[in-house]
Amino acid sequence: MTNDVNRRDFLKATTVAAGAVTAASLGPSIGRVLGANERVVVGVIGCGGMGRANMRYQMGTQKVDIAAVCDVYEPHLQRALEMTDGKATTYKDFRKLLERKDIDAVIVATPDHWHALAATLACEAGKDVFVEKPLALTIGEGRRMVQVARRTNRVVQVGTMQRSGEHFQRAVEIVKSGVLGKISFVRTWNYGNEYPEGIGNPPDSDPPKELDWDMWLGPAPYRKYNPNRCIYEFRWFWDYAGGKITDWGTHLIDIAVWAMGEDSPKYVSASGGKYHLLDNRETPDTMEATFEFDNWILTYTNQDTNSHGLDGRGYGIQFYGTNGTFFVDREGYELFPEYEQVGKERRAKTMPVSSGGSKQNEPHAENFIECIKTRKRPICDVEIGHRSTLLPHLGNIALWTGQRLQWDGKNEKFVNNPEADKHLIRAYRSPWKLPEA
Repeated sequence: MTNDVNRRDFLKATTVAAGAVTAASLGPSIGRVLGANERVVVGVIGCGGMGRANMRYQMGTQKVDIAAVCDVYEPHLQRALEMTDGKATTYKDFRKLLERKDIDAVIVATPDHWHALAATLACEAGKDVFVEKPLALTIGEGRRMVQVARRTNRVVQVGTMQRSGEHFQRAVEIVKSGVLGKISFVRTWNYGNEYPEGIGNPPDSDPPKELDWDMWLGPAPYRKYNPNRCIYEFRWFWDYAGGKITDWGTHLIDIAVWAMGEDSPKYVSASGGKYHLLDNRETPDTMEATFEFDNWILTYTNQDTNSHGLDGRGYGIQFYGTNGTFFVDREGYELFPEYEQVGKERRAKTMPVSSGGSKQNEPHAENFIECIKTRKRPICDVEIGHRSTLLPHLGNIALWTGQRLQWDGKNEKFVNNPEADKHLIRAYRSPWKLPEA
């Protein structure tokens, strides 16, 4: 609950549009036209931890039937099947699932390097898509996903569910209202302590018999199987993901740029490396990326060898304004006023205000189902998800090149920097190919 008695007066200054679902229509559906009370038939592609979590949230709406589940790892497939009381059909190849005419929508919760292929092929097959964040493995893939979604008139909701949280929507309203004054700096961060072993150093080996390793790799380069390259730990290998900045930072950066109303930086730079963890990960254990906009700077910091964080908080978003500092995370928000001396009095420049957290996954699932039926764009439409995911990718490219990079947001390329442009998209391993725009 808000703890300031003047909360109502304070919030009169805030805007009211931040939490609204985008009203733009996607145009006619090329799939089944669903009635308001008709249940949505869903297939699940990727049944690991996030896949099964998304199943629970979608099933919790009481508006869906999970008709099919797909995974290349048998234990995950069986756990997902159990969630449907054995009613769903199981698949090892998601393309077979997409051939089914009765399926209206799919959940794509694969490792990141599969997101673009699974989502675009689903759009081509006439399915609406809920795709986990980060949207894509590369900036080029993300833009292609937007283009295919628009061409096929599909609803594509990205799993940055914080946008559906009521307290995050109110936090965005507060920042947009101007009560913080001029904001020149926004900080986002993730801190944790995995020192010294991290994820360990298991040797390469033959894959377990329950796993189709070649299919798991899919469009990624062929590598010998290693336990840390698979299941959850894939996040720390460049072939399949982008490290902490894309895994966690995407959530935080998404809220920051939404609140500031600007998502295309002019310059980006980054520093860091794998300094202290003694494991076989490839991504940094320490990193800071800086995104320069016209009149403000956004930073993201990842630290895997110390858990204290900022003000003792392991993660969060903080806006620094001339009138006050505003902090928000999944548990709530708090505004800390700046003070000024007026005669003999020390007065706050704005009202202190705070709130607890709110549900995020549940309303995000509801929004997806609603938009499937109304054909309106969801609160985290694929274009929004692409533009928020793009910044973490820019941070990684700046880290790889060791340069302060100038970014052309309109054309989504670097300014006079062919070396950096090489990282905008990657070649797929044969025979995989991304659908055309």
